[in-house]
Amino acid sequence: MIRQSRLQVGSASTRYLATDGPDDRPPVLFVHGNPGSADDWRPFMTKLDGRRRCLAPDMLGWGHSDRVPGFEHTMANLARFFEDWIDAVGVADFDIVVHDWGIIGLVAAARRPQPTGRVAVIGCVPLTGEYRWHLAARLWRRRGVGELLNATNTRWALQQILRPAIHNDAARKQLAKDIMRDMDPGMKRAILELYRDADPERMTEFGKELGRLGGPSLVIWGKDDPYLPYKFCADFYGKVLDGRVEHFDRSGHWPWLDRPEVVDTVADFLEA
Repeated sequence: MIRQSRLQVGSASTRYLATDGPDDRPPVLFVHGNPGSADDWRPFMTKLDGRRRCLAPDMLGWGHSDRVPGFEHTMANLARFFEDWIDAVGVADFDIVVHDWGIIGLVAAARRPQPTGRVAVIGCVPLTGEYRWHLAARLWRRRGVGELLNATNTRWALQQILRPAIHNDAARKQLAKDIMRDMDPGMKRAILELYRDADPERMTEFGKELGRLGGPSLVIWGKDDPYLPYKFCADFYGKVLDGRVEHFDRSGHWPWLDRPEVVDTVADFLEA
């Protein structure tokens, strides 16, 4: 059963989802991307419930987390927040699964004194200056234009934006509903600050930190991902993490929404 709790981290609090599992196995941490929340991970957590303890926080500024005045949602600050969240939740050894901008959580994990266990990367932003942003990201990075885009967004418009990224109609409508539920002024600000911080030089420096990870890794990509092309991104992470790469046909940026067997593939990897 998935439980919902809140955790105070410094001066801010955030929601996190949790399931129970045996004490002799390390927990699995799930880190969502933009514009998602911990709810993205419910299929994985349901699959692993009772088999592994799972923990999935809302990153600060997204989901049901606090909106903190004055907090700048830069890559460095978000990585530091996740480091502090790990300390606050009280885990040392863990496996980790990340999606999209959840890669910042993997950077935080790489900084831990204890080695990270198994790592699963699903359709993540490539931390390299060679990447060229997709259209929505380019708009978010432009001052004034990004604010206008966020101000005029509706659930119907979001469904159209997500259409090339999710083939499953029901899943696309549900995700758009979940995103718009959380899309308040604080989350809109967080999105703009994150993308405007992601300059090529800064992304390259963060990418170098991933070299500290030494555990077994799995890289999963939807071949129809319109935001992060698999030929570039999956190859990048396959080399950086020296891990197994799985491409899923007929799936987009949230590949498990189009191909439920992605959940089984990740669960089997974590259980190996």
